[in-house]
Formats: sequence, C-alpha cells, structure tokens
Amino acid sequence: MRMVDLITKKRDHKALTNEELTWMIEQYTAKAIPDYQMSAFLMAVYFNGMTPEERSHFAFAMLHSGDVLDLSDIPGIKVDKHSTGGVGDKISIPLAPLVACLGVPVPMISGRGLGHTGGTLDKLESIPGFNVAESETQFKQQVQQINEAIISASGEVAPADRRIYALRDVTGTVESIPLIAGSIMSKKLASGTNALVFDVKVGNGAFMKTTEDARALAKALVGISKTAGVKSVALLTDMSQPLGITIGNSLEIAESIAILKNRGPKDVHDLTVALAAQMLVLGGKAASLEIASGLAEDALRDGRALNAFKQLITAQGGDASVVDDPRKLPQAKYRIAVKAAESGIVDQIDTNALGLAAMQLGGGRAKKDDILDLAVGLVLHKKLGTPVTKGDTLVTLHADTENVDAISNMVRSAYHIGDKAPKKTPLIQEVIRP
Repeated sequence: MRMVDLITKKRDHKALTNEELTWMIEQYTAKAIPDYQMSAFLMAVYFNGMTPEERSHFAFAMLHSGDVLDLSDIPGIKVDKHSTGGVGDKISIPLAPLVACLGVPVPMISGRGLGHTGGTLDKLESIPGFNVAESETQFKQQVQQINEAIISASGEVAPADRRIYALRDVTGTVESIPLIAGSIMSKKLASGTNALVFDVKVGNGAFMKTTEDARALAKALVGISKTAGVKSVALLTDMSQPLGITIGNSLEIAESIAILKNRGPKDVHDLTVALAAQMLVLGGKAASLEIASGLAEDALRDGRALNAFKQLITAQGGDASVVDDPRKLPQAKYRIAVKAAESGIVDQIDTNALGLAAMQLGGGRAKKDDILDLAVGLVLHKKLGTPVTKGDTLVTLHADTENVDAISNMVRSAYHIGDKAPKKTPLIQEVIRP
C-alpha cells in the first residue's frame, strides 16, 4: 500500500476501505508517512468529504492508535457528554455531579480552551488544588467510588488524532465535518463510556454557524457512535449569545456553584437539566425524559448535586470550601463597566467577539502554550431582548490591568441595540438520534 494512492483515490471522490484507513493511521502514527502527504489527504477530505462508513473507520483507526480504557468492572451504564464548544459554556461542571448523584457513572475526559471558546479543565483548575491529570488507575477508582471524574486525556489517548489535529490547524482543514467527528469520537470512545450525549452548538458563537452544518455534525457523531455500539443522542443548542452571564474561568465556576445551589441563570439551569435527563435515560435510571427531568430538579433542590460537586473537588485534590465561599476563587483586581452608547433593545450579540474579549483579557489562549489568568473575564448585565438606556452597564470586565480601552470598545461593539426585540431562538433547537 502507498500513501500517494490513497491521496489520489480520495482526490477522485472514491471511498477508502477500512484496511486502507487503518494502514494509513498506523503508518502515520509510526512516522512512516510524512506530514506533507497527510496534509494532502486532509485537504482532499476537506473538499470531497467521507462516506458514513469512512467516517467510522477513520475514527476507529485513530481510537486504536493509543490506549482505550476498560471500565467494564465498574457497575452500571457509563455515560459521558461532549460539547462542541461555545462562549460561557460551563455546563459540564454542574452536569457531571448532578448525573453522578443520581446513580449514573460519568467518566468525563475533557479539553482545554483555545481561541474564543473556554475549556472545562481550565475552569476547574481555577479551584485551588484541583488536579485534572489523574492516572488511568486513579480515574477508574474515582468513578467507581463516587460515580464521577473529570480529567485531561493522557498522552497515550488517540495519539494519531493529536498529530492530525495540529496539522489541521496549520493547513486550513479545521472546518471539515468528517475530520471534526473523527477527532471527537477517537477521544470520547477511548474513555470506555457506554453512552454519549452530544451538545452541538449552533450560532455566531459556535464553530457550526448554521443549523445545516450543526445537524450534519450531529448526524456524523451519532452515526459513528451507533457503529461503535455506543448509545447516543445529540442536541442542537443555541449559541447566538453566551450561555449564562459569565465568561471566564473562575467566574464560570462561581456561576456553576450557583446552578448547583438551584440558583443562577435560567438558560444554564435549563440546559443542564435537559442534558442530565438525556444522560439519565441512556443510563437506565429513568423511563422517560419527563421523569428524568423531575429527578434532576429534585437533586438540585435538595442539595445532593451540590454535595456531589464537593466530593468531586475533594477527590481531585481541590479545596471544596470554595463551594460555600466562592470568594476563595481567583479574583481580578479591577471591575470596569462597559456602558451603552445608546438606548433601545439588544437585538444582536456578537458572541464570538465577547469570547475573544475574554481571551484578550488573559482568560483564554491564542496559542496552545499560553498561560491563563484564571481570574479575569466578563459578567454580562444585558442579553438578547433586554431593554437598554444610554449609560447602562452592558458588561463588567474583570481585569488585572486598567488598560483595557480597546477591549471595552470591542465589547461595546459586540452589542447591537435596535428598536425592537429579536425573534426568540429556542435554547434546544433539535434532538437527533441514530
């Protein structure tokens, strides 16, 4: 077999076999195929796509390039959740303890933020002492003991995907649904989960800007899951504005704590409960979404979910007292108000720009090796449909420098203020099953 033949085949719109894709990934992982040939293949996929069978074979080949966890000795149906990423998306943090306290094991391998989207691991690391780099043995023991763990992927999980991901970043092939789906699934299936819930974001703050693209990605994800024998469901959820009212690592932990105390923004609460309900049904703990939603609401009201979060923090070396006193989380030095220049109603928000503003404050990464300021971020006072009077505070910047004029202007420009409320977009736009 020769790599040039596989490139030519894909260039000519022909499907590759399981054997060809497996050989390609094995050889690339062994560094027997050079980056320039893999780059040519990725570009051919970008333009010509993959069949559903190819997508599955590609994901499985990357999955088996490294370690695959075996959680079969942990009782119950293990259920994980994956979000395609958005601004203010802190859902995994209240979701994992909520589902875990209701008896479903949640083995969650999460990622870090890059660009305008935040990462679950970065947010958790704003809790003093919280360790996301557990060993496989620690991970399995913790899931067995308390039904939950949120860790980073080890260097041995899907190494082929790690190399290909870096290559996509510099070859203009990031926005390819087969490549995105293969990357997600090679890591998610490696965690040993039995079922997956996908939160596919759609809107100006998401990687998928249109419903059509989001639906195509969701179908690819549930299709690969079905081929792998993993139960799944995908929700298309709104990202035309940030989730909740905070953007930034420690700020989003504080908001997550509020949700677990049965307070906090309605959109974050509602999406957390909706995803929990899907996980509880897949995990065999409820016969319907209505029953599952009721179980989740009860666990938020009576404090079980909050206690499960304290257990998670303690198990991973963190200071659980932040739950009772969120002021122990990192705090920025300055609070700077960004005020409205006109009166009216907020009819559009450039969500992407608000994510980039948080990054420029130091709360996100432009490059993978950037060091984060875990205290900084944005607190939103106005969202879509909110009336505004000139001089009202739109956003409060939490910053460690007062020199933020350019960022303040970026945030102000991200708000479009008109004379009537925009058409309301449902938080959950569509549910896709295999």
